[in-house]
Amino acid sequence: MSQTNLIYQVEDKPSWGKTVVFALQQLLAIMAATIAVPAIVNGVTGATMSQSAALFGAGVGTLVYLLFTKFKSPVFLGSSFAFLGSMFAAFAGGVSMSVGYLGLILGAALAGLVYVILALIVKFAGTNWINKIMPPVVIGPTVAIIGLSLSGNAIGDLTSNGSGSTNTWVAIVCGLITLFTTIIVSVYGKKFLKMIPFIFGILAGYAVAALFTAIGYGAGNDALKVINFDLFSSAGWGKFVGGWCPDFTFLTAFSGNYDFAGGNFGAYLGTIAVAYVPVAFVVFAEHIADHKNLSSIINRDLLTEPGLHRTLLGDGVGSIAGAFFGGCPNTTYGESVGTVAISGNASVRTILTTGVIAILLSFLLPFSTFLSTIPSCVMGGVCIALYGFIAVSGLKMIQGVDLGDNRNLFVVSVILIAGVGGFTLNISLGSSGAIVITEVACALILGILVNLVVNIKRKKEEAKAEEDKGE
Repeated sequence: MSQTNLIYQVEDKPSWGKTVVFALQQLLAIMAATIAVPAIVNGVTGATMSQSAALFGAGVGTLVYLLFTKFKSPVFLGSSFAFLGSMFAAFAGGVSMSVGYLGLILGAALAGLVYVILALIVKFAGTNWINKIMPPVVIGPTVAIIGLSLSGNAIGDLTSNGSGSTNTWVAIVCGLITLFTTIIVSVYGKKFLKMIPFIFGILAGYAVAALFTAIGYGAGNDALKVINFDLFSSAGWGKFVGGWCPDFTFLTAFSGNYDFAGGNFGAYLGTIAVAYVPVAFVVFAEHIADHKNLSSIINRDLLTEPGLHRTLLGDGVGSIAGAFFGGCPNTTYGESVGTVAISGNASVRTILTTGVIAILLSFLLPFSTFLSTIPSCVMGGVCIALYGFIAVSGLKMIQGVDLGDNRNLFVVSVILIAGVGGFTLNISLGSSGAIVITEVACALILGILVNLVVNIKRKKEEAKAEEDKGE
């Protein structure tokens, strides 16, 4: 494990006042991606999944994860993008009859079952086999790819126009002010301030975006309207369910009438299984990479303590809980890991508080609406730093790897190029959508195969070298 510069260790307990501020920073870091998943599904399928419910589900899923990991793994769980194709397939059964919402819960349950099975295998087989097939030369560049594969999203958000805006330069200005404020506070801030750079960055970017938007309204210039303030007028203030109370997935799913005995439902269940189960295996690989990365940041091997079997169970059951309430299976978030790395705060109390705040705020319509108005360009400025730190933490893992050895050089090269190049595999499910094996998973699998190929004769060579040395 590498040395760390943590200010708060996992078991440390900052004052509750500081903890709440740290938790808000974590929430801001994961917010955009967490609520983006239901928004994407709604746009593609015509469904009406609740973003507040997704936030609630993420909070519950995180608390479940912390329980299973004995409060030793400081990371937040949010909506998983890996299951987007699976969720599309769930709604292929018919949104109007609410079949899709039941499919979201069934699919997450099947994916969670995969995690349980994998956790049992790891429990009895141990983790030595993982360290053998995923040594630093494999896992290091793979972690780097997790950050690099998201770089396009960060830059895309940075240059994203706002509500009615047609001026990319305005978005870039807001995003860069966010980025540089974050950097300045993190580098030059005093004590507590340098631990919450994202809060200052987002507030600064939002303030500038609000100024541009106000000028845009005053001058009748849509090109300057970066923030969509219309979200406040369409927030559903008069509704309890769907307004102040999130429209939970299970409420819609269990209100439908289903022909469980009919052949159609059996075929639909089969489609759900095919859509969700393979993706769970793909996410398993990413799960290991995420926890290897977090382990290097906090200088503790999470695969040993609390153990990979516990992190898998926490992730799997947390995904089921997240989908039950918000429709979205959850996964450990790179944004959360990046926040731990940059702030130097690994206190699990912060993650616990973030989960509780996420649950509470999902019922607080004004605040959840405010969060949804944070422009993409502002979050893009933050994510440049977040994703960059993930990439760098992966590169740190290969500092001790001999890249003068062509065997290692080939492994690292293949993983980096496959990941940065966006090598993905799409397995079509016909009208039900497709299973997408992400660039991170493809790069990892390819790296494992290359590592095995180039090291077939390593043991014999090392044994011969020892033998020659003995003579």
